[in-house]
Amino acid sequence: MALILNIDTAVEGASLCIADNEIIIAQAENRILQTHATWINNAIKTLFASNNFSLADLDAIAVSNGPGSYTGLRIGLSTAKGLCFALKKPLICLNTLTIMANAVKNEAPDLICPVIDARRMEIYTALYKKDLTIIMPPEAMIAEESRFAAILHEHTVLFTGNAISKLETIITSSNAIFSSTIYDASDMAALSFKCYTQSAFDDLSYVEPFYIKPVYFNKI
Repeated sequence: MALILNIDTAVEGASLCIADNEIIIAQAENRILQTHATWINNAIKTLFASNNFSLADLDAIAVSNGPGSYTGLRIGLSTAKGLCFALKKPLICLNTLTIMANAVKNEAPDLICPVIDARRMEIYTALYKKDLTIIMPPEAMIAEESRFAAILHEHTVLFTGNAISKLETIITSSNAIFSSTIYDASDMAALSFKCYTQSAFDDLSYVEPFYIKPVYFNKI
């Protein structure tokens, strides 16, 4: 048995999932981005108490580590790191785009392209096979049909994520499919358990959110 807490605060919704190996035991979610910071710690305590678990029972903690909302990523990672330090448990960082692809792999006839809104006409994206083999690594790009023309000429691509509204208006290929599936922390369970079995843990002292784009902070 490997009891893992999965944490996702990367985009609009925040969610938690307790999993025993790959089996989902309990979940919680919050769909209001501005309240993630105040919601998450109480939600973790409530989730464990209502399911008769102690945080000390955990074997590892996994977090969706980007790309995504800068604020959301910092909330998720700082929460996960704080728990790992306090409980002396290992940390597992998962790529948000991979989690999104995992959520829709059973819908996809061929390739999967998760897309996250990066403001204006930019998106964060990557390209996967159905088995989650990565074809195009994560990158930030302008949402233009020309960026996808070559792959859509050869393959059917399932697009998923909160930026599909940007693509639906510009991609005209019949090989493009747009999924309405919204991922959550339960879609992390199989991925985090695989990392756990491989001891693929992250260094608590050095891990940072995977922003893709540089982050600039204003002087105070």
